[in-house]
Formats: sequence, structure tokens, C-alpha cells
Amino acid sequence: MNIQQLEYIIAVDRFKNFTRAAEHCYVTQATLSAMIKKLEVELDIILFDRTPKGVYTTDAGLEIIDEARKIVLHSQLLAEKAKKINGNIAGEIKIGIIPTIANSLLPKIIKPLLDVYPELKLEIAELTTDHIINQLKAGHIDIGILATPITASEIDKVVLFHESLMVYGDLSTDKKYILPEEIREQKVWLFEEGHCLREQFIQLCSLKKDEVSVKNLKLEASSFDTLLNMVDEFGGLTLIPELYYLSLSEERRKRVTSFNAPVPVREMSIVFHKPHAKGRIIKALADLIRSNINETLRSHLVPEEELDVISV
Repeated sequence: MNIQQLEYIIAVDRFKNFTRAAEHCYVTQATLSAMIKKLEVELDIILFDRTPKGVYTTDAGLEIIDEARKIVLHSQLLAEKAKKINGNIAGEIKIGIIPTIANSLLPKIIKPLLDVYPELKLEIAELTTDHIINQLKAGHIDIGILATPITASEIDKVVLFHESLMVYGDLSTDKKYILPEEIREQKVWLFEEGHCLREQFIQLCSLKKDEVSVKNLKLEASSFDTLLNMVDEFGGLTLIPELYYLSLSEERRKRVTSFNAPVPVREMSIVFHKPHAKGRIIKALADLIRSNINETLRSHLVPEEELDVISV
């Protein structure tokens, strides 16, 4: 019995297919099948019921695979411990990141991260908050980058930074700042259901459901470009975070208004599922993001007691 065999049976249980499991483990199907058969003989247990309709994990197999996951996790912890001793950040990490931060954060951190840690391999996907949580719990990704706090259980976080929330659009006021309650009288453009920034806007301004739609139009927007273009064409307001504001043209920045204190911010964090074997990579990633982002944010200069973290 070896760790490789345990990884094979975990993969087959996950995919319920020997071919896909072999592709996931980067071996031929023949090799994977032979190693699993050898393990079944050694344990004197049938792990999988192979039928014309598909592959099914037996009851005995479920118990064995549950223990196998624990063993594989501990083997990863040992490997991580060895890397810590060697002072080396390397390996593969799969990241899920919400779309409303991906477009402004990733261009600022990917190159520095790969320059500092050339042996680190990144696999990144844009996912909604709910999908990130589900993928973490299923073990399909290692970490998520999203807005917190969240209510999901068994999820740990490392806070990265706080970014101010701002309003884009034309306001009939000469004031330098806006109050959340002033937005209720305006036409509001929001992201589609499932985006955390939509819920934060509704919560921040105490909007009702009948106040967040434009008459005679239902728009399922999924990008800032769409929202800003609709505001430019039809008027009204939308909410943008500070990092996205920094990417705007000077002309568009003139249409952005900040909130008065306490400054509403969204808390951005790295989240991961307990227990976790990649703590050193998480810390290295968090440190690098903080060093590259915090100094660019206005909210970094605001005293903590003047910040209002808007929940998801």
C-alpha cells in the first residue's frame, strides 16, 4: 500500500469513472486500474462495483476512502512541513476568486507572485461566493478570495485589505460626500443575483426589492463595464469598489462620489476549508497581496474605527 494508491481510489470515488480519474492523476487507465486492483487484493475488500451503468463505491469502500483522505492529507502536511524547513514556497494551488475583484486584483499580483515564487503553479477560476464555498468544501480548490464576513461553517479566513465602496453616476449635489439614504431616490443599477456586491449595495442603502430595478427593463449584469455603460447612457447610479475605481479613466473618475464617514468598505479575505495543508502558501500569498495593494488604497489611511465593514 502507498499514498499513490490512496490518491487513485479517492479520484475514482470523486469522478465515478476510471478514465477521468486516471486523467486527473496523470496516469494511464491501465496503471490506475492495476494499482487499485492490487490494493483491493491487499486489503481483501472490493472498493468499487464496476457495472455497465457506471462505477459505484461500495459501503466498505466508502469507509476505506474516508480513512484514505485523512492519510493523504497528513502526507501533504508532512510535505508542507518539509518545505517549511527548506524555506521553499512551491507546488500547485487552485484558487477561486469572485469576479468583482478578479479584474482589478489579479493584474496587480500575478506577476509579482510568480517572480518571487517561480516554483509556485497557480490555477485560477472566477466563481461566485457560493460556488467558492462549495468548491472548497468539496476539495476542488485550495483557497478562495472573496468578500467577508460570511456565514459558512468550517471556513477559515485571513483578511487581506479593506477597500472603500463608492458611487458612480451623476448626482444633483455639489457635496463632496454622499449619504447612503440619498441613493434611495435614484435609479439604481445592480449586478445580477448571486454577486455579493449586489447584496452589499442593497444592505448599505437599505434598498427594498422594488427599488433596485429600472422600470420596463430587467438587466442581469455581470460586469462593471456593463453597469457603467448603462449609467452613462440612461443615468442613475451604481456601486463600485475602490480597486476598480483606480482602473477608471480620469473622465470617469469625475463621476465617482465617496461616502461620508463611517466609510463603508468591503473586507477582502483569503478563505480556506479546515483542516488545510497549504498554510505557508496562504501566508505567502496574503503577505504579497497586502504589500502590493494596501498602500494604493485610500481606506488604508482611514482609522479603523471610521470604517464600516458591509457584510455579504
